[in-house]
Amino acid sequence: MKKIVTILGARPQFVKGAVLSRVVLEHNEIEEVIIHTGQHFDKNMSEVFFNEMKIPKPKYNLDINNLGHGAMTGQMLEKIEAILLEEKPNAVVIYGDTNSTIAGALAAKKLHIKVVHIEAGLRSFNMKMPEEVNRILTDRISDLLSCPTQVAVDNLQREGFENLPIVIEKHGDIMKDAVEFYSHFSEEKSSIIKELKLEENEFVLATIHRQENTDSKEKLESVFLALEKIHTEKEVVLPLHPRTKKLLEQYNMQPNITLINPVGYYDMLELLKNCSMVVTDSGGLQKEAFFNKKHCIIAREETEWIELVENGFATIVGSNTDEICQAYFNYLNSSADFSIELYGNNVGEKIYKSITKLIQV
Repeated sequence: MKKIVTILGARPQFVKGAVLSRVVLEHNEIEEVIIHTGQHFDKNMSEVFFNEMKIPKPKYNLDINNLGHGAMTGQMLEKIEAILLEEKPNAVVIYGDTNSTIAGALAAKKLHIKVVHIEAGLRSFNMKMPEEVNRILTDRISDLLSCPTQVAVDNLQREGFENLPIVIEKHGDIMKDAVEFYSHFSEEKSSIIKELKLEENEFVLATIHRQENTDSKEKLESVFLALEKIHTEKEVVLPLHPRTKKLLEQYNMQPNITLINPVGYYDMLELLKNCSMVVTDSGGLQKEAFFNKKHCIIAREETEWIELVENGFATIVGSNTDEICQAYFNYLNSSADFSIELYGNNVGEKIYKSITKLIQV
């Protein structure tokens, strides 16, 4: 039986990985070995996903976290390489743009193992973002690039990827599969709306965690000032990322909004279903908002998901207090046709078929 090694490290990767793992198990043609790098080490940021989403438990947990980019990536590279030498997979599957992603790609490529990059071709065109560096380098050394959108395919073509021995496929966004599948269970599995005494469309869901916001006291203050202003109009609920929590304490900031611990996927789906809109600097949550028919205010200077902005589903505001608040008021009474097809269907199955072709199952 052919074998793939899947490398996961951060919350969005657990969600995406769950989709492909389910397809792999259904077909029973390929053995999947999962490595959890430990990049998200908080129990509520990782373990809860494996329990909730019935993802096969990782065979390996590297427990590498809370380090600088170089140290984290270097330690992951070393440990993943040792595992790949032992497991001898036919391909390594990686997701997104984290340090876990680039470490997995480098380890596999240097051992001449096929690399499958899911969510390939995304670009923010901001090279100050470590995620941008990771995704560009990962794309270049992959063998199969699974693109979520035509924009992603176009990005790769502009960079000359069609001249390289790399397979480029537009499969769609695997996150859409996850939302559609797990939405059927979230209301039964989650009690967060009741626990927090929230009413449908009577709260704003927010998440802030990216370095560009958290590492700047000025930007973080500006974003949270906007959230506090919105909170006077409509409750703002923010699951607090460990990094953001640490820096709020360091900056001695105590924002007057509803702060809660990180939540599992079912809880997040219920928060998305019931909120009035989303404020976030997360890439994944921008799409999850769209899949749940919610407008999104993007607290960044750019987005990889430009089609959301072009079609009026999201607005880029950076960390500017006034722009965040203005976007909130603009979306309060606006409507949009969320039925537009942006991200494909049955994506996990399409990716699976391309992987089987790559490794010749």
